[in-house]
Amino acid sequence: MTVGWKLDAKCREELLAAYPPRYTCSVADHVTLSVFGKEAPQPVDAAFIIARVDDDLGVEAFIVSIAGSTARPDGGTWHITWSLADGRAARESNDVIASKPWAPMPAMALSLYPAHW
Repeated sequence: MTVGWKLDAKCREELLAAYPPRYTCSVADHVTLSVFGKEAPQPVDAAFIIARVDDDLGVEAFIVSIAGSTARPDGGTWHITWSLADGRAARESNDVIASKPWAPMPAMALSLYPAHW
């Protein structure tokens, strides 16, 4: 089971309107904490989109800061997979984030709630 935080519906709609997905499959709905978690995480008070990354081959993601850090406990980076081209998978965001430069953005507050899926 995956655990993390889901974007609340209003926040997601506003972000999609402000930043239309570049690729055909819009994910844009969660920040992952763990793929093997058992319980939903604690609520977060301070979450912001701070940068964008795109491999120009079908993976677009936003870098997220939670409580002032982009670092996940597993060594990865907090992010939202924003959009994917056909044949691409959300897990590929991790490789793109690690290998491509991030384009800084004005910080945008996120409204997240704990979830598991």
